[in-house]
Amino acid sequence: MRKRRILITGASGLLGLNTALEAAPNHLVTGQANHHRLDPGGFETIQADLLAPGAVQRLLDQTQPEWVIHCAAQAVIDACEKDPEQARQINSEVPRLLARDVARGGARLLHVSTDAVFDGLRGEYSESDQPNPLSVYARTKLAGEAAVTEENAGALIARVNLFGWSASRQRSLAEFFFNHLSAGKTCMGFTDVYFCPMLANDLGRLFLEMLEMGLSGLYHAVGSECISKYEFGCRIARLFGFDEGLVIPTSVRDSGLAAARSPNLTLRTEKLSRDLGHPLPGLSTGLAHFYTLYQQGYPQRLTQMVLEK
Repeated sequence: MRKRRILITGASGLLGLNTALEAAPNHLVTGQANHHRLDPGGFETIQADLLAPGAVQRLLDQTQPEWVIHCAAQAVIDACEKDPEQARQINSEVPRLLARDVARGGARLLHVSTDAVFDGLRGEYSESDQPNPLSVYARTKLAGEAAVTEENAGALIARVNLFGWSASRQRSLAEFFFNHLSAGKTCMGFTDVYFCPMLANDLGRLFLEMLEMGLSGLYHAVGSECISKYEFGCRIARLFGFDEGLVIPTSVRDSGLAAARSPNLTLRTEKLSRDLGHPLPGLSTGLAHFYTLYQQGYPQRLTQMVLEK
């Protein structure tokens, strides 16, 4: 595998930072961040507002990437409900501009989307199933998929669900459970919401493999094991030796969340597994790695990489 020039947007976020760190040992990585300054040590960084006029093309001209992994998004679901126009610009229009300009320059694009494009009424969704997004976040992400496909026929689109350590230590469901349980606080675990999360580090390596193999089109890139969010919280508790009783079984209907959540986001991954020639990473190994990273001081190192605005 030869070194590639890779641009990763959203490099201060949960997925972007972990993907950049997974790619950096073998590739020439540049990470773009909007509000935060980065000092990761292992890869170059650029601070740029992708919403600024001409910013996307300037970023591509400056970095001359062979591969672009677009992780930047407004992924805070309730924030999207409060400001749908900002969500549309970030989640729909920026992917359109990026897909268009990447296609013109001849690089390859992997655009990150979400499992939330489905309404979750039945689960076991394949790539050929019709989406039905319930929230502003999901609708704008689906529009982003359509824009990327329209502007760049050779692009990769990966629908994901992930967990892991972030620089803020507040970006993933695993961190939510860890933060509450480690402080001895109770927390809600939805018994009626099912998902298929993958460790961000595993997902980053999967992206690199997908690009190296020259894949294109739409893929479900989620974990091979699907569980309820309540059971996920219980497994975090058992993993770290916390009190499992602090995870309170709750229905999402009683949660008071602003945006609708899809109850069953089990996704089928046979297409990606077949095209890669191996099974996708599972939740058990991902959780074990999540715990090992904690023991190695990885969360603290991430926090030190992201500087103040």
